[in-house]
Amino acid sequence: MLARGFADPVHDAQGVFRAVMDALARPGTIQALATELAPPAPLAPELAAIALALGDADAPFWLDAALARNPAVAEFLRFHTGARITQDPMEAAFALVSDAAACPDFGTFARGTPAYPDRSTTLVLAVAALSNEGWHLDGPGIRGSARLSASPLPADILPRLARNHAGFPQGVDLILAAPGRIAALPRSTRVQEG
Repeated sequence: MLARGFADPVHDAQGVFRAVMDALARPGTIQALATELAPPAPLAPELAAIALALGDADAPFWLDAALARNPAVAEFLRFHTGARITQDPMEAAFALVSDAAACPDFGTFARGTPAYPDRSTTLVLAVAALSNEGWHLDGPGIRGSARLSASPLPADILPRLARNHAGFPQGVDLILAAPGRIAALPRSTRVQEG
């Protein structure tokens, strides 16, 4: 049986979209993301909500190995968004990563081109915890500096983020989704050890 999508598709999607846009516009801020979704495992409700709000027929999804193992995840996403699932991470508009600590290297995904930097992949990572402590963040959308930490993430996350930022305006954007909360690290944000 197919898991249901948003109870109120228009208003629920608008609320999630607003939270994602606020997180991207103000890197390091933690936004509330309430959702009643119960998607097929191991797709976290927050990842599902972001996918349902942002995905469409023109925005293919790439799924990490854990998500790809359960065919019900792809069926849920295709049915509720109209998006196709791609096995090529370079084709993906969005990469859904349920095991953030095992996230592939960012170079695996589309980084955009000099003429079209917006043709890059947005990584949506499920994490267990978000906190306004830890790393120092600065860049557009941040007054002075901000702090953020998330776990679990790859052991080499800071060098990855530094390389990603160095390639600006090309690069990937990250949305970090914890239970009931999200934050974002756009490619324009410089992240340094806390």
